[in-house]
Amino acid sequence: MFRYLVSMALAAIAFACANPAQAKTLCTVIADAGSGQVLLQQGDCESRVTPASTFKIPLAVMGFDAGFLADERSPSLPFREGYPDWIEAWKRDTDPSAWMKNSVLWYSQEITRSLGVSRLESYASAFNYGNADFAGDPGKDNALERAWVSSSLKISPVEQIAFLRRLYNRDLPVSDHAITMTHRIVETSLVGGGWSVHGKTGSAYPRQADGSFDRARGWGWFVGWATKGERTVVFARLDQDETRTQGPRGIRARNAFLKEFPSLVD
Repeated sequence: MFRYLVSMALAAIAFACANPAQAKTLCTVIADAGSGQVLLQQGDCESRVTPASTFKIPLAVMGFDAGFLADERSPSLPFREGYPDWIEAWKRDTDPSAWMKNSVLWYSQEITRSLGVSRLESYASAFNYGNADFAGDPGKDNALERAWVSSSLKISPVEQIAFLRRLYNRDLPVSDHAITMTHRIVETSLVGGGWSVHGKTGSAYPRQADGSFDRARGWGWFVGWATKGERTVVFARLDQDETRTQGPRGIRARNAFLKEFPSLVD
């Protein structure tokens, strides 16, 4: 039995070495948060794709402004049978901080249902957030379930940083409380050079001609802002797999970007 397990492990390692995960960076864009001056722009940063879970940042602003979200810890909503439960962290009570940290899809759906399509589109238009399209999949009546995941809502990397500048500079048509609370729940990472990076990942698959997902070419986003002393920049990174791989593409995009970040800005 032991020899069998060893041989299986060696076979798995050989397969991984023969088929390394391949991905490419579609866009990296970094701009000064105050002036808007673009400090770095590489790749195609103008084309729109699904925002996936990066939409949780503007959705948090909307939820706090509308009053559905109160603060970092409320409301705490219970997990219910039938909710998306793809990972263990989604199968428990969730508050706004845990929602952002664990990227809980069903909590997003509770917020979107409370707002409705008309109000979502109104907020997104006021934010200049991509195409502000919450129609969802044609004929599926699923706008409030997934319009932001491989569906109708699309945004480019340059539009991401334009929105993030307005968020950081408190230049959105919402309450100050909504902006303050959103800032508080976005996750923070400390990286080399004294930078504090605040951001959100996003992972999704492109649609193929027949409507199915192209699981070999997953997108991975990481967007947010970073501060060092009196400097603040906003950024967007968009990667795409070239072969089918395991694990969220957005997490890998974040990890690669954080490793590179100090050299990109310093």
